[in-house]
Amino acid sequence: MVYAVIQAVYIPDDLYKRVYDACKRLLTLPQPFCSVGLNYTRLLKTERTTPGLLYQRMLVSEHSLRNEHYPLQEWVFVFADPAVFSESLGLVLKADIESAGQMETQLGLMQKVVQRSLQATLGQENCSGHTLTQALQELEDVECYFGEVLSAVEQSAAESKNEQSHSHLVQKIQQLYTEVLLSAGKDPLSRGALTGVPLPVPDMSFHMWWEEEELWRELTKFIRSSSLSDSCSLSPEDFDLPDLDSEMPRHSVMSTDSGIERDLQPSEASESELCGGGQVRRSESGLSRRGGMKVKPSLTDSMSLIQDALQDTGGRAVLQRKTGRTDSLPQPQRQFTANVVLMGDDRVLGRLARAYYWLRKREARRLFLTKKINIKMFYIPVTKQPSSPSTENVLDSDLCAVGSYLSMVDPWYEFNVSSLGLTIPKLASMCDLTKPHEPNPFLADEISYYVRMGQQPVYFSIYYVKVVFSNQTKDPVEEVFLSHLGIDFPEFKAHRTTTKEATIRQKKGPVELCGALVSLSYRKVSLSNRETESGLTLRTTGVQISAVPNNRTEDLNCLTVDFSSTKTKSSSGSRIRTCSLKLKTPEVTGFSVCLDKDLRRTFRDVQSVEITPCKDPGYFVQKSVMSKFSSEEKVDEGLSKLMDRGLPLPINTFAGIIP
Repeated sequence: MVYAVIQAVYIPDDLYKRVYDACKRLLTLPQPFCSVGLNYTRLLKTERTTPGLLYQRMLVSEHSLRNEHYPLQEWVFVFADPAVFSESLGLVLKADIESAGQMETQLGLMQKVVQRSLQATLGQENCSGHTLTQALQELEDVECYFGEVLSAVEQSAAESKNEQSHSHLVQKIQQLYTEVLLSAGKDPLSRGALTGVPLPVPDMSFHMWWEEEELWRELTKFIRSSSLSDSCSLSPEDFDLPDLDSEMPRHSVMSTDSGIERDLQPSEASESELCGGGQVRRSESGLSRRGGMKVKPSLTDSMSLIQDALQDTGGRAVLQRKTGRTDSLPQPQRQFTANVVLMGDDRVLGRLARAYYWLRKREARRLFLTKKINIKMFYIPVTKQPSSPSTENVLDSDLCAVGSYLSMVDPWYEFNVSSLGLTIPKLASMCDLTKPHEPNPFLADEISYYVRMGQQPVYFSIYYVKVVFSNQTKDPVEEVFLSHLGIDFPEFKAHRTTTKEATIRQKKGPVELCGALVSLSYRKVSLSNRETESGLTLRTTGVQISAVPNNRTEDLNCLTVDFSSTKTKSSSGSRIRTCSLKLKTPEVTGFSVCLDKDLRRTFRDVQSVEITPCKDPGYFVQKSVMSKFSSEEKVDEGLSKLMDRGLPLPINTFAGIIP
């Protein structure tokens, strides 16, 4: 309903009041309905006070129309997992998604803004939609009227508390309407029906996500290209970034280069001159140093990271019931917004969690993206497995656990987003690759609706994993996972028997199950929310650790550990709930570890694993900076002791979590 209001040409006052009252009734309901109602009542109140403002801002930002009054810019990045999407399907999706935004020109978009704002303010009694459309098509200087309309609407929005602001807006819009019609030789007193001005799809780009580093590269490219063409440009030091083609885990390397020009080899000196950017500065003596990169983050930069984290979590330790926006902290004004849409199963979300973790770690070393761009994440669950009659309307629960959970807690997400997972794989089979593909705007429209209206995040905890190998010469590996971690012992296989064989064995007596000996130390989670240290020794053929609950009432900040074919030496069962654990085995051969069901992220010959909630790198930077001025005891005192230092991954839905 609110999406229809934003795109409607004109809404009478009585209809506005009915819609506003309907949304206002949601404020009396519990979470998340009151948060959704509060968000939409604010939007409706803004639209009623300043007609056409939401449409205008949305179109201007989504297509990066250059102006002096509303400089915000947005872009939609669609990343698809090659493990799920074939090459032919990727070509079809790329054509469907990117061609939808290329159909509009900058001049045509400006005409839409002018026509929509004039009609929304004047209404059918004072405006003729058909005449206005003809006049705008015949005008040569549409950009001038676009700037004036934008200025008038934004000024009215800034003065919305003033009762005379709306009347001034109507007078200014009426004057511009008359000027437009007179400039095209039309009758300014003509009246008639209004013309629909549909909201075009935002600028989108489609990517097959082969490398995790591509996320950083595309976000950086978005900022650079927009800043080079617009009035708001970046500072020179912002362009002096590390090599973006290197691997994400960046290690310090001892430099043998003195930095003095005369010490360089002739080939190196010539390369440095060609690189530009002030790397080599010549002087008469020839003793100039190349420009270095700032290494130590300032206190201001680290606090920006912490503030960004607090805005995401609201400073709350329990993330599951967190839905909607938090207004406790002032949100910084950032010029860019990147809407990252992931398409695939749980494996692509695991790669997103890993890329997001390294992005935050890179930002902790040197702040670049955090202070300029808002990153919003969206997820469309798609599975490669063909649907059967029994599972035609249900996504594969093994590979799409996150999507199944979001569908369970948000019915609107299930109806509008999860259904796409069954439609997208059929697109390639419906197309004849021997003929030129005609783009279908269906998928682009669905993604546009999801990105625009899905603004209630659900926060998933990212978990840190330290993998220690049996071969002590190999260094331990630090990794993260989001939804699942599987442990398998290759030499032990689960014995699956039929019901008849099981009955025969029961008659003969109990059978000892074989498995590897493991010892487990963990923090036990209880209903009283008190954590206690516990230990466990057992034999098992495999361990499955899940971070996504199967029930909407369970907590998202908890790991469920299941043991296969266990023979325990304690009173505990084969399933435990914990928030952190350490598992190790004395077996010589070790075990294998698979993260987020992704075979590309499998580690073999593992001796032990340690799992803890992933900490936001920004807190470690702040602690190292603050420790210079005070002792370690004082750093963790006060409000900082109560802060949730976890690193959540927010996935946007329509209503958040409905209990």
